[in-house]
Amino acid sequence: MVASLVLLMQWSLGKGMIDYVNTKEVELLKPLTSELTDIYKKSNSWSELENRQRQFQYMINLQLNDSEFESPKKNRPHRRHDQKRPPLMRGEGKQIKRNNDGFFEQRRPPPKGGFRAQNNSHPPKPPEHRVSYAVLDANKNYVVGHYIKDREYAYTPIVLDAITVGYLVVSKRNKLTQGYELDFIKEQQSYIWFIALGMMLFVIIITLPLARHLVQPIRQLTLGMHKLTQGNYKQNLDVKRQDEFGQLSRDFNELSKTLEQNETARKRWLANISHELRTPVAILKGEIEAMLDGVRPLSLGNIKSTQEEVTHLQNLIEDLHQLTSADIGAMKYRKQESDLTDLVDKESARYQGYIADAGLKFKCQNAKSSINVYIDHTRICQLLDNLINNAIKYAITGTQIKLCLLRTNKMVQIIVEDDGPGVEDTHLPHLFEHLYRVDNSRNRETGGTGLGLSICAHIVEAHQGSIEAKKSDLGGLKVIIHLPLS
Repeated sequence: MVASLVLLMQWSLGKGMIDYVNTKEVELLKPLTSELTDIYKKSNSWSELENRQRQFQYMINLQLNDSEFESPKKNRPHRRHDQKRPPLMRGEGKQIKRNNDGFFEQRRPPPKGGFRAQNNSHPPKPPEHRVSYAVLDANKNYVVGHYIKDREYAYTPIVLDAITVGYLVVSKRNKLTQGYELDFIKEQQSYIWFIALGMMLFVIIITLPLARHLVQPIRQLTLGMHKLTQGNYKQNLDVKRQDEFGQLSRDFNELSKTLEQNETARKRWLANISHELRTPVAILKGEIEAMLDGVRPLSLGNIKSTQEEVTHLQNLIEDLHQLTSADIGAMKYRKQESDLTDLVDKESARYQGYIADAGLKFKCQNAKSSINVYIDHTRICQLLDNLINNAIKYAITGTQIKLCLLRTNKMVQIIVEDDGPGVEDTHLPHLFEHLYRVDNSRNRETGGTGLGLSICAHIVEAHQGSIEAKKSDLGGLKVIIHLPLS
């Protein structure tokens, strides 16, 4: 990966330098176009320059040597500007001036009679690595210089009176073979390798401890996850970090704790189901065997006692069926917009006689106006039945059961409370768990199955509501239901 990156950088640097050199050379030769324009202007054609290779090459060399493009030659004597130079380049007539960049601002016209022709044949082709220069006419036909059609050239227009009369063309280099640029490229490539090796060593030194720092918590999480899949939920990772891995470890510990609680609840649920089913069956079996053995007479009273145990067992099985259906999502709901005020009125009228027969008082505090909610009418009636029956079972004779319907902002509250035996604060959060009972005052002796409040919780959750249990101001239990308005 590092080697590929270094090679890519070297290629990019080399290509960039070649492009720079090609562009620089074109820019250096641009001033020559003014002199070529003067040559063309004299005869309104390129006849003065056509096939005059030596003179054209001399013009090119002079332009390049007078610039700072090429590297200087060691111990090269200063050129005398007045000796052995053609009239075009000597100081006769107007002086040739150069601007700050070293480019010629003005060139002398060619001597009278033009340049002396060498021959009419094309010059030999330059080596592949050498740069070739040429002049083409307006139709890009060859005039003078070295021009090979299969090479790539940069074309600089030669303009006379806003009309392009020809082109000064320079072949583009494909590689560097000499000069400062080549030395610069080689030096930079060596630096790139040294920098790459240094960076690689630096990265290795930094990443090794960093990788260990990052991998360690992942290994702990992986090991803990494997133990969870094997059923070992007592996992607690040591969390000392405050980063994302620390948060992930804390979440893992919370997951492990939740799974352990669920496993404990499942085992308790199975034990409670076994106990709840075994108890009425054992009582029923004992009473029947006592009557068969003659220990107890086969009387109407004894048969009624066995019937009560059968009824209790039937109720338990029915509650288990409903609760299981709710857990697996099989409990069906047919919701529609209903007036909850009207529903509470009808249900409270139905409870009046039932509660009075139990020796209790009943008070209903209904809402004064209609409250429309999106509910399953049958399931809400079942919910109220379970709560009222639960209150009747635990209320003391002569005390009061209270039903309230209140509207608060975007929610509606249904409150059922009694003044029976109270419930300790430690038991309140667990009242809606399966088969959970308070050991002392609220137990199986009252005839409950321990599933009624669990079924209530499922019905409320199916209506996107919430349910909670608190101590009642009357002295007993207070159950509060929150349901969203339509």
